[in-house]
Parts: sequence; C-alpha cells; structure tokens
Amino acid sequence: MPYKVEKQSGFSIVALTGEVDLSWSPDARKAILETLAARTPTLVDLSAVTYIDSSGVASLVEGYQNARKTGVEFGLIGVSPAALGVLELARLDKVFPIYKSLAERLAKAS
Repeated sequence: MPYKVEKQSGFSIVALTGEVDLSWSPDARKAILETLAARTPTLVDLSAVTYIDSSGVASLVEGYQNARKTGVEFGLIGVSPAALGVLELARLDKVFPIYKSLAERLAKAS
C-alpha cells in the first residue's frame, strides 16, 4: 500500500492506495498520526483503496479519535466503493465526516 501526503488548500491529504490490510495498516496509521501531530487539518483520501480490513479501519478510527482529542479537523474524501462498504458495515459512515472530494469539503466551509 503505497501512500503519499500532500498539502492542499490548508489541508494535509493522506492518500492511501491499494489494499489497506494488516501488512500495510501500520504505515497508514503512522502517516495519519504524524500528520495530525503537526496540528494540520487532515483528510484521508480513500479513492484508490481496493480493500480495507479491520486493521485499516482501526487506523482510521485512531486518527479520528486523536483528532477529536486535539481539536484538529479529520475526515475522509473520495471513499472508494470497497472502503465505503466496510465503513457502512461497521456503521462508521455515520461517524466519520465523508466528502466526495476536497472541493466538496471546501465548499462546505463557504
């Protein structure tokens, strides 16, 4: 699961790709928590995620909880159908702020 972190419009975008499973979720967790540690509003881009298991979901939940504790904005963008199915099953689609894109998130602020 390669990932990249970019800064766009005041947000850090953590873009995850491929399978976010037990072998790669520690990398996802590290990227998310490091970004949040910088106190930067963070969005996790799941548009290129083809599979996510419970360890990957746990990384997202930990990021969300960390953000809430520290008052940093956290959300998901471009959630792929594969990832959305898992989030819906766990009912986390009702917990995480989810946007179709960064543009949609930015429009919400207007």
